[in-house]
Amino acid sequence: MTLNHQLTIRNFLADAPNQSTLDYQQVWQAMQTFTRERDANTVDEIWLLEHAPVFTLGKAADESHVLNAGDIPLVRVDRGGQVTYHGPGQIMLYLLANLTRRNLGVRELVERLEQSVIALLASYGIQAKGDRKAPGVYVDNKKIAALGLRISRGCSYHGLCLNLDFDASPFLGINPCGYADLEITQMHNHISHLPSQRIIATQLAGELAQQLGYSE
Repeated sequence: MTLNHQLTIRNFLADAPNQSTLDYQQVWQAMQTFTRERDANTVDEIWLLEHAPVFTLGKAADESHVLNAGDIPLVRVDRGGQVTYHGPGQIMLYLLANLTRRNLGVRELVERLEQSVIALLASYGIQAKGDRKAPGVYVDNKKIAALGLRISRGCSYHGLCLNLDFDASPFLGINPCGYADLEITQMHNHISHLPSQRIIATQLAGELAQQLGYSE
């Protein structure tokens, strides 16, 4: 779907978890290629997807925060931030945007990503907030969405991860985002009935499109 010839939204999610998992490294390489090959006229994109289980470390992350990866792959990538986990039942939203064209700084982009999640959760009656010192979105001081970005030639890639309905036990093998006492939560813990992840992902992309001024 393309909005006003400014944004294309690509939704790779199926209606149920585990039916549409994509390999992390392949998606990461695709984001790098898209960003490297884009020009001043390239339409921005949002990719919505879920990954097969993987731990990812930011480019300057401290590997001591990985306590026990077990048999889950560990990948060091080029985003900011510490270690986190991705897997089925989480929604990944990757934003491939020309920040220069949209007159956006990194701090403002982070805040708008957070606000898109906060607005989505509010529509389901879940009260959430951001944290300027530890980017992400929190419900009752438990993290429900993580952020990580890479800026190259004024363009962003990577994005955010929203915990929907997933097995959170892999987080026991790490200090999430570098915090030993950080607890993790998910939408499933706060509402009795969840729509499909595809529907929620579409709603999340719509909130972000509004936050970034792609649509009225």
